[in-house]
Amino acid sequence: MDILEDVSNVIIRASTTLSKDKCKALKNAISIEDNDNARWALEMILKNYQVAQETRFPLCDDTGIPHVIIELGHEREITGELLNQIHEGIYLGLNKLPARPMAVKGDPVERIEQSQGLYEKPGMLRPASILVDTANDDSTYKREISEDTLNVHFLLEGGGPEIRSKTFRVYHKRSFDNVIGTACEWLESSLGMLGCTPSIPSIGIGRTHYEATALLLKSIAYGSLDNQSEHEREITARLNRTEIGPLGFGGKTTVLGCYLNIGNQRASGIRVVSVRPSCFVEPRVATLNL
Repeated sequence: MDILEDVSNVIIRASTTLSKDKCKALKNAISIEDNDNARWALEMILKNYQVAQETRFPLCDDTGIPHVIIELGHEREITGELLNQIHEGIYLGLNKLPARPMAVKGDPVERIEQSQGLYEKPGMLRPASILVDTANDDSTYKREISEDTLNVHFLLEGGGPEIRSKTFRVYHKRSFDNVIGTACEWLESSLGMLGCTPSIPSIGIGRTHYEATALLLKSIAYGSLDNQSEHEREITARLNRTEIGPLGFGGKTTVLGCYLNIGNQRASGIRVVSVRPSCFVEPRVATLNL
């Protein structure tokens, strides 16, 4: 197995391919939409997906920041060599795609100020810290991880949704509805400013900012529009009542569905909630089984 080549190909697949559940949800949204402008926008979005998949060209000019989740069974190991291969494979994949050059040059201050420009090679955009997931995870999206599992999930996270994302404390007041309602209020506000709806927003609820965001990312990697919980369907219905619609044209489909991942909680008056209003090309996810 050539892991470098395999990782490179998975990065390209994540950037250019629409998942079957999302394609099905989008076609259903087109079939029920009676707003002419909204239906036209949905049809153009679907055509964009089809062209990207046929030509192996990125779904969006914002080709995203790579995030990696490794599912690990207790009989498998992660070596330093494998981590290096994942990083190198991402570098090769972004260059071959080609991704948009987005990596900022310079020392820490210069990178903050963006005063030295960008690297020409897209592969210089390094992935975020790698997240490892095991069978000990206790959350809504808990996976049955067999002892021989070693799956590497690659997520490409765009900048627009990151600008509109939020991770903050919520005083729960011993009310599930209060916590979820607050998350929905954040999403209602951010979706109106996102521009590239319909979205599949994600919500992670944990004990710390890191944990809440990790739960959110795992929901993006593992979630399916074909298998939505009662709470996810309720959130979807509420967000669609905003009638923001595709690309802000109004209509019935502001979101195609949502992901809600609730992890462990501690005895406290607050819950840490992370929300991300994905744009219409997300989730961009592909998996390498090793």
